[in-house]
Amino acid sequence: MESKASIVAMWISLISNVLLTGIKLIVGILFQSQVLIADGIHNAGDVIATATAYSSMRVSGKPPDEDHPYGHGKAEVLGAGIVAFILIAAALYMGYHAVLTFFEPPTEAHLIALAAAIVSLIAKQILYMYTMRIGKESKSKAMLATAYDHLADVYASLAATVGIGLGWLGERMDISWLSYGDPAAGVIVSLLVLKLGIDMARETADVLMDKSLSPEKIEDITEHLREVPEVKRIDRLRAREHGHYVLVDARVAVLGTLTIQEGHDIIRTIKKKLMDAHPEVDEVLVHLNPWYEDDHH
Repeated sequence: MESKASIVAMWISLISNVLLTGIKLIVGILFQSQVLIADGIHNAGDVIATATAYSSMRVSGKPPDEDHPYGHGKAEVLGAGIVAFILIAAALYMGYHAVLTFFEPPTEAHLIALAAAIVSLIAKQILYMYTMRIGKESKSKAMLATAYDHLADVYASLAATVGIGLGWLGERMDISWLSYGDPAAGVIVSLLVLKLGIDMARETADVLMDKSLSPEKIEDITEHLREVPEVKRIDRLRAREHGHYVLVDARVAVLGTLTIQEGHDIIRTIKKKLMDAHPEVDEVLVHLNPWYEDDHH
């Protein structure tokens, strides 16, 4: 079930995104700052993304039932996929808008618009560090997706700050080409956000397709299996992510003359050892094969 800290972090993210959306859109419209309007629309997408991530966390925390015997962990993965889609859509929108701005007369830069961009930059950096810490502690895909969404906003707010700042500086120094620093920064940031969204979408697809854990993690699990004295041979080992937890399937060989009770005890030992060593492992399925002294396979 999702932790209290994760729920609090999601609510803080949601409320912050609503407030920042309002500030950017109001200031952007009043002072005709196209980059703030675009960033405000991007933040509006973040409100949907955060709400989606929170909903997926609530679903993933439900216990297994008759229709979902393996639990609801992949609900978080689906939520992360939706966040990735929103990031990609926002990046394409910001990039398209930034390119169009090159063909329009530059607008006057205002210090209030610059202040709004700076406030957003600071707030989003704090939110990114906070949600990333909570996401790593809880191993929540939805929370980590929200953290990366905040990171994308840091890039966008940085672009707005640099763009508006260059425009304001250009007007004071009578350097007209500086006014186009806004769309130039917008194009760069849109590419960064696009890459972030694509990487997140690829990771989401890997989990949904039951991609195996990394070779390093598989080897680490293998080493813990070898430490069980009764295990004579490891015939097969599979492990995959299922949302915020990991499922492990192991087929090992033990002495063929053991009783059912002894085999049962070995299975319990294996499960406890793996789950103690790897807190993210939620379920271990162990199949025992018989092994004899003259078995050379």
